[in-house]
Amino acid sequence: MTALNRVPSLMVRAGTASALTLAAVGGSVVIPGVASDAAAATPATKALQVAASKKGSPYKWGATGPRRFDCSGLTLYSYKAAGKKLPRTAAQQYNKTHHISAKSRKAGDLVFFHSGSNVYHVGIYAGKGKIWHAPKTGDVVRLQKIWTKSVWYGRVS
Repeated sequence: MTALNRVPSLMVRAGTASALTLAAVGGSVVIPGVASDAAAATPATKALQVAASKKGSPYKWGATGPRRFDCSGLTLYSYKAAGKKLPRTAAQQYNKTHHISAKSRKAGDLVFFHSGSNVYHVGIYAGKGKIWHAPKTGDVVRLQKIWTKSVWYGRVS
């Protein structure tokens, strides 16, 4: 959808003068946390949107959704909704992804938390050093800053 196609709905929200100015300069509206139409087509972005839509869902060990999740259950559920199949556990998911560097990470990539060679937690990278994840018993699905440098990144192909 182009900026010009958005003008009628923008007029309602932003006022006619603002919308016409926007259309005249060929700009577009950027809403934080919402991907552009082109990016929305990728499985990684779709998985990220699904995970974000589960904000506030309770953590439950072994749960794979749609209302309760553990960490790998959330990533499995989110990628399944995006048309990609992942194995069940965080360690299995790590072994199934294409391993990438921190510099190469993109929104929608998986973030694996490890102690030595043991992967113990996974989340979906949301950008700006944050992940969507199901943290632990008594907590809920939420957006959180990555709290350690002991992480590896994986891209689902």
